[in-house]
Amino acid sequence: MAITIFTSCLALRKTCRVDRADLRYAAYARERLAAMPPPADAAAFALAYNLLQLSYLLVTDLEARIHRPRGWTLPGFRLMFKLWLLGPTQPARLAEISVMSRSAVTNAVNTLERDGLVERRPVPGDRRALVVALTPAGEAAVRETFAEQTRREQEWFAPLDAAERELLTGLLDRVLAARPDESP
Repeated sequence: MAITIFTSCLALRKTCRVDRADLRYAAYARERLAAMPPPADAAAFALAYNLLQLSYLLVTDLEARIHRPRGWTLPGFRLMFKLWLLGPTQPARLAEISVMSRSAVTNAVNTLERDGLVERRPVPGDRRALVVALTPAGEAAVRETFAEQTRREQEWFAPLDAAERELLTGLLDRVLAARPDESP
């Protein structure tokens, strides 16, 4: 199994660690699936497994090192980051661009508002509509946290050169844009 992983790393002419249990398991599972009849798809499994594993590890790392020490969650930071870039935004729009439910956005906004990082403001001319906006304390917190998170993301993706990062980003953008319909 380690040879399979090592060979794929050599093909990319990059140094890879092959002594990780999760990578050994992924190689083992892929080999087992490759020997099975359809609908088993070893390549699709490997891609999905690696993306899920990377996502889980990255989210866990960012939350543990950066967000939890501040009393935040990664979704809470993502909302504040969007507000930093977009300015005051309606909660429904935040839910849409964050791929979060409206109730999850409401819960996150409630927590951030309680902590003095965001505030709800009425929309002029529409008594029922509200926008969420960063407070000055929230903007300062996002700037500081963004710098720290950027440094950590750079560490995570350091094994890839600039062209590889751009290629991977483009491929993931393409998959995201063509994702299967969300309706049941």
